[in-house]
Amino acid sequence: MSKKVLIVGGVAGGASVAARVRRLDEHAEVTMFERGPYVSFSNCALPFFLSRMVAQSDDLVLMNPEQFAKQYNINAKVYSEVIDVKPDQHKVVVKNVLTGETYEEVYDKLFLSPGANPILPRSIKGIESEHVFPVRNVPDIVKIDDYIQKNKVTDIAVVGGGFIGIEVMENLKMAGLNVTLIEAADQIMTPYDKDMAQILHKEIIDNGVELIVSDALAEIKKDSVVTAKGRTVKAQLVVVAIGVVPEVSLAKKIGVELGVTGGIKVDHNYQTNLKDIYAVGDVIESYCSIIRKPTRLTLAGPAQRQARGAADHMYGRPVINKGGIGSSCVKIFEVNAANTGLNEKQCKAAGIIYDYVYLIPGDSVGIIPSSNPIHVKLLFEVPTGKILGVQTIGKGNVDKRADVIAAMITMGATLDDLKELELCYSPIFSTAKDPLNHAALVGLNIINAEFKQVKVSEIRDIYENGGYIIDVREPEEYKAGHIINAVNIPMSQFRQRLDEIPKDKAVYVHCRSAQRSYNVARALGQLGFDNIYNISGSFMGVCYNQYFEDVTLKRTKIVTEYNFK
Repeated sequence: MSKKVLIVGGVAGGASVAARVRRLDEHAEVTMFERGPYVSFSNCALPFFLSRMVAQSDDLVLMNPEQFAKQYNINAKVYSEVIDVKPDQHKVVVKNVLTGETYEEVYDKLFLSPGANPILPRSIKGIESEHVFPVRNVPDIVKIDDYIQKNKVTDIAVVGGGFIGIEVMENLKMAGLNVTLIEAADQIMTPYDKDMAQILHKEIIDNGVELIVSDALAEIKKDSVVTAKGRTVKAQLVVVAIGVVPEVSLAKKIGVELGVTGGIKVDHNYQTNLKDIYAVGDVIESYCSIIRKPTRLTLAGPAQRQARGAADHMYGRPVINKGGIGSSCVKIFEVNAANTGLNEKQCKAAGIIYDYVYLIPGDSVGIIPSSNPIHVKLLFEVPTGKILGVQTIGKGNVDKRADVIAAMITMGATLDDLKELELCYSPIFSTAKDPLNHAALVGLNIINAEFKQVKVSEIRDIYENGGYIIDVREPEEYKAGHIINAVNIPMSQFRQRLDEIPKDKAVYVHCRSAQRSYNVARALGQLGFDNIYNISGSFMGVCYNQYFEDVTLKRTKIVTEYNFK
């Protein structure tokens, strides 16, 4: 007798379950229920329709019910909402959202993949206005585009600096609109630490977007919005992308157990506490294999792997569930950013003893025209050297560096492993010592106390407290821009000017990207100086770290001129 498999929800989780079941069992009766008009669409690509990078909204739809039926013999029912489940009878109650008609379907196995809902706080006055839109599916993005065209909108407020908010902001700006991005936290893109997020802040500002951080949305009016700090921003349309919550209303109704994060609690095989009911995707509570605690991971890749694992288990196939580590990437105008594993905030929250390396090497050989700086922040456990995470930002292929570290984390690798890792090299693609090998070497030097470093985020305090800073770049570089009051003792001259370097207090050295200053610091350590600190990230890091603070928050400038080259 063939199995009858019912799936609540499509897209990455539900549709992947359906496809995997069909590959394993040609005789199974597979039905997907989707309450909206589309059962399979690229939700990650939704914002790109606003700039017409994706030319038509129909291009966002990956498969329609007819294609599912013809190609996979899968019954995909749209405008069909599962409103109840009777686990003891192995039945679901389905409502046709167009007619209101309800009916029952029996199942042998049931999969829940309803996804997550956008957060729309009712505490915000005007949140239910007709010109306020979330972004969850194709109809949402079409409504935004239609409203812009019909009402000749020129000014838009995007609320939320996460992935969706950032991509909506970028694509609206590319479409020629005036955009303001509002974020309640003190930075956008929380997977990145604040020092790295400053690079993204600069890119947004430089592309003509007004960026507001540390200020939440308080009220939405007809042609403007008002922030919690009383700032008024012109906006005839508001996109709210401040996060999502798991869609667990059906799960709670039928007695499915929820986890500590609010998502559906599942076991190793993605089974819920109810017999023959599985759950996958954004709705479930995942497991972080680094901190060894439950978490939520709203990403398409993990959802597809979960779907495959759940379907495999149903057919008695072995399931390998290693949990997740959180790998993602994003493009913001001309800058690419990627991350994997833990950031500093997560390490602190988990009580992990850690340190990190922040360096800015070239992503390929410098004489190659396409070469650009790549910002690498590599976190590792102390004293083991176990790799915990990385954040990479630049104009090149930063994602491949994060991908390498994702593999290393998954395999439990250490800095020693990364130091010896053999990676592809050609002047066009990388440097002979890849930036990741370079980061591992610096990390090992820190663990082994080969030299001392100070974080780039600490430089303002050091400057304001009168710290002694040496700039070891050449005079012409120093002249083009430097930290105010920094003493210029070039690398080419420091051995002849040792008498100018104090021994009775801390000395902070930097160059452009910390490589020359590292060599100077090592040499000084062998010449009787034991108070030398290399500035992590060096002058370029200082410029990025202070740019947003100075330009937006109007703090006292600590550099004469910003220099990002």
